[in-house]
Amino acid sequence: MRTLSGRILVCGLLALLSSCTLRMVDFTAISTKSIDWSRAGEFKRGSSRVEGEDSALMILIIPLGIPHMKEAIDRAIESVPGAVALVDGVVSSRGFWLLIGESAYVVEGTPLIDPMIASADLPSNHIVARLDETSGEVELSYVDEAEYERVRGQAIGARTMEVDSSEVSR
Repeated sequence: MRTLSGRILVCGLLALLSSCTLRMVDFTAISTKSIDWSRAGEFKRGSSRVEGEDSALMILIIPLGIPHMKEAIDRAIESVPGAVALVDGVVSSRGFWLLIGESAYVVEGTPLIDPMIASADLPSNHIVARLDETSGEVELSYVDEAEYERVRGQAIGARTMEVDSSEVSR
């Protein structure tokens, strides 16, 4: 009896830890981004490979989502600043199922980096949002640190005045 329950436990653990991976395609270049190919000579290969994955769970036979290959590609590309594509890589599908399962796309490759995008500097590190109360539109603008601190001080002062006036009205 003891060996039978041990065998059942081992088989159950093996079933839980097993999964199936299917190598779907090897690729030379893949991207979901708009790329200016006329500037391809300026692109640089990344120094290491990256991986992106999109997965979905399944309970019994009911899927709780659908994995998308595009999302896996996007996650791999977006993991490197300035990357526009992946080169020399592979797309795989992975899955397992017992009572709870998972299905996933896994994309691995070397990032192709556009130095112009990677080195693009923002006008500032500070953004201010202004609300036009008549139209309800929000305007976002980059500001320097001094302007940011001025607007922040006004907002904090206005908030403090609101709190003080609400305490007085009690």
